[in-house]
Amino acid sequence: MSASMSSSAAVEVIDLGHYWQVVRRQLKKILALSFVATLISVLVVLSITPVYQATSTLMIESSSNNVLSIEEVYGLSNSGSEYFLTQFEILKSRDMARRVVESLNLIDNPEFNPFHSANKKSFSLRAMILGEGEPPTEKQIMAKTIESFWAAISINPVRKTQLVKISVSSRDVEFAPVAANAIAVAYIESQLDARIGMTQQAANWLRERLGGLKQKLIKSEVALQQFRESKGLLDIEGVDTLVSNELQQITQRLVEVRSERINAETNYFQLKKLKNTSYDSLSSLPIILKNPFVARIKELESNTELKVSELSKRYGPKHPRMIAAQSDLDAVRETLLTQMKRIAEGIENEYSAAKTKEQSLLNALKESKKDMLLINQTEFQLADYVRAVEVNRTLYETFFQRINETAETGTLQAANARVVDEAVISARPIKPKKKLIVALALVVSLMFGIALAFLLDALDSTIKTADDVDHKLGVPLLGVLPLLGTENIKSPTKEQAPVYSFVHGDSEGFKESVRTLRTSLTLAGLENPVQILLFTSTVPGEGKTTTSVNLASAYGQMDKVLLIDADMRRPTVAKQLQIPPGSPGLSNALAYPESLDDSIYSMEELNIDVMPAGAIPPNPLELLSSKNFKEMLETLKGRYQKIIIDSAPMQAVSDALYLSTLTDGLVYVIKADATADKQVKTGLARLEDSNARILGVVLNQVDIEKEGRYSDSYGGYYDSYAYSGKESS
Repeated sequence: MSASMSSSAAVEVIDLGHYWQVVRRQLKKILALSFVATLISVLVVLSITPVYQATSTLMIESSSNNVLSIEEVYGLSNSGSEYFLTQFEILKSRDMARRVVESLNLIDNPEFNPFHSANKKSFSLRAMILGEGEPPTEKQIMAKTIESFWAAISINPVRKTQLVKISVSSRDVEFAPVAANAIAVAYIESQLDARIGMTQQAANWLRERLGGLKQKLIKSEVALQQFRESKGLLDIEGVDTLVSNELQQITQRLVEVRSERINAETNYFQLKKLKNTSYDSLSSLPIILKNPFVARIKELESNTELKVSELSKRYGPKHPRMIAAQSDLDAVRETLLTQMKRIAEGIENEYSAAKTKEQSLLNALKESKKDMLLINQTEFQLADYVRAVEVNRTLYETFFQRINETAETGTLQAANARVVDEAVISARPIKPKKKLIVALALVVSLMFGIALAFLLDALDSTIKTADDVDHKLGVPLLGVLPLLGTENIKSPTKEQAPVYSFVHGDSEGFKESVRTLRTSLTLAGLENPVQILLFTSTVPGEGKTTTSVNLASAYGQMDKVLLIDADMRRPTVAKQLQIPPGSPGLSNALAYPESLDDSIYSMEELNIDVMPAGAIPPNPLELLSSKNFKEMLETLKGRYQKIIIDSAPMQAVSDALYLSTLTDGLVYVIKADATADKQVKTGLARLEDSNARILGVVLNQVDIEKEGRYSDSYGGYYDSYAYSGKESS
């Protein structure tokens, strides 16, 4: 058992079949919960006031339709994404909602005016506690109405187009399209108002500025003429051009010479940094290596080195061909060194010449600058006067032209937007989405019901089915005994009915279950035969005695069997088998071993011998742990092929713990859907700690008819028998 329980605890397997059985067991409750939740959702959906939505489509132009453009006066650009984003925000603005509220007089609409008389409640807990309070002002009513209507507006631009959809939600199906179209119209009117206002403002400003600009133009023209006369200027452009060309040529040549000097200086300083003019030092200078002649000699050197390398693999250093090749290589390197030294001398000469040339050009440039400075001073002063005249004239002409434009375009403004698609009455409300809500309620309630079923299953700690024995206990299941009804027993009294079920009962299913239990115990004892069999349970009332008597009757058909009632605290065997009260039994045989034969009764009807508990002693465990009990068992083993001991429950006393050390095997009886698994685990663990040989578990009083509806584990097996049972065995 230890290995079985440890293996079961170590390996966690998801048993989908078990989960399915949990759902089947609670299926009616799940469906009932789902039906109620769905019905409630239907009623709620039907009670919700539907909301309709109407949408109008507005196209915002990217450019103005004015006959004459005055965008420069406005200082605005109506192209680009920023422009359209701005227009979308204007459409979403509270001011746009205010225009529609005022135009449609929505203060009289109870849907948007929370202070409307139609919205007054007959009873308000808040008003009763805080009092009526002061009535709202017109400003507050307007603000609340605007806010309510603003919340019903939805502005959605169409991607990569100039279209924007204006939607309004309302409980009034006819009002929604009217409001959506009104927003579009209000936007167009607001744009026209803004353009006309800006045009008039620009015209007034231009008129004020034009008089001052004219005076500034006249004054600047007079100043220009006076300067020309004072300097005696007729044409300064010829002299200026000559000196400028000369200065430009000198400057351009100086830039070229300076670049040459810098390059020569760089090469010169690189050469000076060398410690000597050896082959290796000169080879490190890039300017020398870039020389075409040096490059050709370097290539020749590489080829000669390659040839020497190839010959060295075939000949020794004193071989004639090797000596000749080495001589050629030395000659090439000598030539290369000579050429590099010449280039190095040329670098020094080039640097010296470049410095001299640069200094000469600097002197010429200085002289030209002096001449140019005098000309520039005069030219600068003249240009200042000319520029002032030109600027004043341009401003004057521009303002004059804009005044004419604004005068002509003041009444020719065109809207920058137009309605492409007017809103129409919606055929269906946008909310509530009745089908979706009901479907969600159905799905969610089903999921909640299933989750609740799993929760109840997790909280249910009883053992109901064979699967529970495997999942919760991890011990072998020897058999399942069905729940019996006393009407199926041919016994004289109802009290005798359970223990006589195997012999006199009409339930073939129960009889076959007992035979299956007998077979399971026989197979469990193939390697280690079981002669003395101990029966126990967790608590009283689990059918332990009934199971042991019926199993003894099944064994009695093949072997000589003795049933011992070792539960000397609450004995039931004698009463159920109608052995006269006060008859000697186990306690008498232990106290007086010579009375053993008198304590055994032959039950010919069951084909077994029975030893009842006898007189109830004050110390049952001391009697059971006495030497006489061991000797008695040894004596009985010689008389009977099978001895079945019915002991006290585990939770009450420790009798079964001790008896398990004297028997060949133990059967643990569990009442289905009654005993908590934690209690069963505790009892099994105590037995395992006592090194008891636990053969397995018998699941007793299983309602086969009920479990057959939820599981396939029983129905197919017991359907072949005429079984019907309701009462406990």
